[in-house]
Amino acid sequence: MTAPALSMKELRRVVIAAAVGNVIEWYDFYIFGSLATILSVQFFEPGRPGAALIRTLGTFVAGFLIRPLGAFVFGRVGDLVGRKYTFLITLSGMGLSTALIGFVPGYATIGALAPILLLGLRLIQGLCLGGEYGGAITYVAEHVPDAKRGYYTGWLQTSPTLGIVVSLLVVIGTRQAMGTQAFNAWGWRIPFVLSLLMVAIAIYIRLRLQETPIFQALKAKGQTAANVWREAFLTSNIKYVLIASIVVLGEGAVWYSGQFWALFFLQTVKKVDVLTSSTIVGIALLIATPTLILFGWLSDKIGRKPIILGGFLLAALTYYPLYSALGSVATPGAVNYPIAILIVAILVSYVGMVYGPIGAFLAEYFPARIRYTSVSVPYHIGNGWGGGLVNVIPAAVFLSTQSLGQALIYPIAVPAVAFLLSLFLMPETRKVSIWQPAEVRAPARA
Repeated sequence: MTAPALSMKELRRVVIAAAVGNVIEWYDFYIFGSLATILSVQFFEPGRPGAALIRTLGTFVAGFLIRPLGAFVFGRVGDLVGRKYTFLITLSGMGLSTALIGFVPGYATIGALAPILLLGLRLIQGLCLGGEYGGAITYVAEHVPDAKRGYYTGWLQTSPTLGIVVSLLVVIGTRQAMGTQAFNAWGWRIPFVLSLLMVAIAIYIRLRLQETPIFQALKAKGQTAANVWREAFLTSNIKYVLIASIVVLGEGAVWYSGQFWALFFLQTVKKVDVLTSSTIVGIALLIATPTLILFGWLSDKIGRKPIILGGFLLAALTYYPLYSALGSVATPGAVNYPIAILIVAILVSYVGMVYGPIGAFLAEYFPARIRYTSVSVPYHIGNGWGGGLVNVIPAAVFLSTQSLGQALIYPIAVPAVAFLLSLFLMPETRKVSIWQPAEVRAPARA
């Protein structure tokens, strides 16, 4: 079997259709994160702002921690039923749960039931997101030629970052239009409710997709997995799932340390207002997002492994001086915008190094019969657990110690350990053809 001879227009349609759902799902997910300080006031007991913020971040992280379960459940559906229909289900669930957050009454109205409902909807968000990425990356990878897989999946990798940018733009625009007082009182609900319109557009686009050629061929020949979970986790494939999880743990820590925690650092550690911090992070993301495509493309030329490991090493070595410098140029009333934006852009470029090639690596590392599941589970272990904990551990450490150095121990240690382990365990998959039979491709996984 060979890659389909698709025109540039057709390839573009494949990437856009897969990416648009990712953009919106990550918009939904990060609206919560960018409004954490407001949600802590709305949904938790008043009078203890620090404790309320930690509980809000804990609710945020709960959505990350449940993501591997979503990958486990929806990955199986994707390998049995198909890539297309599975990520339609996840997109719909994500959009509905996000919109409902905009309608939940606050603590002042319904008391302790408010944070319980918030947590429940957050868990549904995380569960659905756990099934989204594996479908999107598998869908793109199973349409493109081997020699350009890093490049095309690199375009897909921009979608979470663009989702964050869209969420920041919506928050900034709504806040500016309504004024701070009205926004903090009830206007924060508007970005959540808007997700319904965005999801409807994404569903319309995805309904026009065809199933991937590889899955169609497997289904026509009766070669889909009879027991996906057994093949993925109770055979020798579990070794590769564990290795992939180590790599993605490092990637996840870098991803969230360079994007979400930069926003949290500005807002909570440096006490920079929401508008200013969102502007700094939003502009930096727009500047550095092309590095995801650049490093995806470069991984087609020199390999996935050296670029990903290079990102781990740079992050581990430079996080402390970069965040120290960011703290010195971003103080309330005296923000050096160009330098602050440059520092965050450097942090995001590390994300480009580790995240740009990771989709191609995961797709090449696993056989088509169990690819959706085998890609999704380690991805969401790494990003949901390794990355998700970046959102709460450094914050909790800083709030208790007021020490930047101690707060950065976790974001530095995880990529450092991932670098050392991946140096010996991670194979190079650049020359693996996913169009070959599994038995031909097997030696490349060793």
